[in-house]
Amino acid sequence: MNEITRRDEVSLSGAALRGAPWKAAAIGGGAVSAASFGSGLITGGGDLTWALGLGIALFTLIAAIGAVAKPNEGDRVTRQARQWGLRHPWRFALLPAGIAAVLDYPVQLVFDGDGVFGAAFDAGWHGLLVYVIAAILTMTLKGRVLTR
Repeated sequence: MNEITRRDEVSLSGAALRGAPWKAAAIGGGAVSAASFGSGLITGGGDLTWALGLGIALFTLIAAIGAVAKPNEGDRVTRQARQWGLRHPWRFALLPAGIAAVLDYPVQLVFDGDGVFGAAFDAGWHGLLVYVIAAILTMTLKGRVLTR
């Protein structure tokens, strides 16, 4: 009976994300989004949907990696949740990926004009990319942080 439920895994991921650097994530995602859209306007191919999707993805990645980067800070529950996230990077990355997909769906729906199913498909792909990148980056942090 050592297995935990999916609900418990989401709770652990949420607890680990509680101490995430949200301000830095918002500034980083917003800056990259603005730079992407601005450079697109200068070169003649500015795509607002792409720029906003990139900003949302970077926002969630910065928050996810920032949350597990310092597993020994915060209260006891947050520390344990962060250490769980480092030990189970693929399970931890599910919540940031879901957040990215949920935040990206209205952007795809309103600005892209692909319809309900096309927006869901695009948001799902963006969530999948965030999932893979966050899990791989968390795996690389695992070796650095837990061995100290």
